[in-house]
Amino acid sequence: MTRGFIKAAIVSGILLAFAPGFALGETMPSKGTTPYVTHFVFRPLESIDVPGFRATVHEMVGTTQNMNGEKMLDKMSARCVAVDVDSGPKKYIDGACVLADSDGDKIFSTFDTRDVDKSMGEKGACGTHVITAGTGKYAGITGKEPFSCETMPALAGAGGYTALDIPHTTSWEIK
Repeated sequence: MTRGFIKAAIVSGILLAFAPGFALGETMPSKGTTPYVTHFVFRPLESIDVPGFRATVHEMVGTTQNMNGEKMLDKMSARCVAVDVDSGPKKYIDGACVLADSDGDKIFSTFDTRDVDKSMGEKGACGTHVITAGTGKYAGITGKEPFSCETMPALAGAGGYTALDIPHTTSWEIK
């Protein structure tokens, strides 16, 4: 074997190990539809609770899982803040979220449970995320994410923590 061949083999191995997407010429599509689930734990932060009215601020943290095994919206950390309002006939949750991938690139969204998109079908939609912006590889991203809410078993211990799986069907575009 020649020195040139050995050097080329070593450089190729390093590229594949540390930058597989780049080394293989993998590019992120500019738009798509992505089904994913966020596995959330809700932590109540503050509450106003009087007869006939309740408003609670929650921090929601979790991770995402792409349901097709693709990279988009998979294995991202999720952190949201929401206000949960129960005032007479009005019951809703509004909030904002940041998803971050392993490179530190982020996707920003808002959501509410009053704007319900019925496209989730049998799962029963309970709200809609609107993707508003992003950083890094997600700069220029916009989109809409109808979501459903699947209650998980109660968390042990005090503190009022709850868990939900939130399946999304996301239509997104990066311009």
